[in-house]
Amino acid sequence: MEDEGCGAGVGECPPRPTPAPPCLAGQLYRRLAPEESGELRLQPQDSEKAKTFVHAFLKRSMPKMKDEAIQDMLTRKAVVLEHYHKKQTKQKRKKTKGFTAKQRRELRLFEIEPEQQRYAIFLPLHELWKQYIRDLCHGLKPDAQPHMIQSKLLKADLHGAIVTVTKSKCPSYVGITGIILQEFKHIFKIITKEDKLKVVPKLNNVFSLELDGFISYIYGSKFLLRASERSAKKFKLKGTIDL
Repeated sequence: MEDEGCGAGVGECPPRPTPAPPCLAGQLYRRLAPEESGELRLQPQDSEKAKTFVHAFLKRSMPKMKDEAIQDMLTRKAVVLEHYHKKQTKQKRKKTKGFTAKQRRELRLFEIEPEQQRYAIFLPLHELWKQYIRDLCHGLKPDAQPHMIQSKLLKADLHGAIVTVTKSKCPSYVGITGIILQEFKHIFKIITKEDKLKVVPKLNNVFSLELDGFISYIYGSKFLLRASERSAKKFKLKGTIDL
């Protein structure tokens, strides 16, 4: 005769199945009881107000897109709701403007004071220029090719070079010799051995400079460039050049 109950000495009873939990979705979205909302300090809302709140929250949190695009994004993947930062447009940096020609004249930026207009003061500058050209031309060796040295001199910085006006359409410029103190697009400022500052135009003048026995000629009419622009200029060799 079988025992109805589970007695000692008889096999243990199988575990009873636990009751199924209530619907999880129902628990998550159920309306809070008044006492629960009071403890959380929440104002109970009906379903319509909650729906309106959710839509307003999504509208604030989601990027500005069409409703169809937002709906498509929500149905296809999980979206982490967070504060949406508007893309800040990068402000273009304004280029700092230099002084105008009028302002440079008023400030006298390029004027050399009379007490500084002495040939002996700028002789060390000439010595530095000679060493600079020797390094640029790899020593100015006797077997160096003249056209190669000429092309490097045309692009070199001439501040400190001793030049002589050999030809000119204006006879008063011929024979002026001195150290180049300043080079502009159209003129050279030269200090002579007599401590006189000469302003010589490049146009219609031919200049010669000598270094270690090498003599180079510069045709000013083809040299109407600033010193900073000559380094990128390609000079073409020509057989004859007019003043």
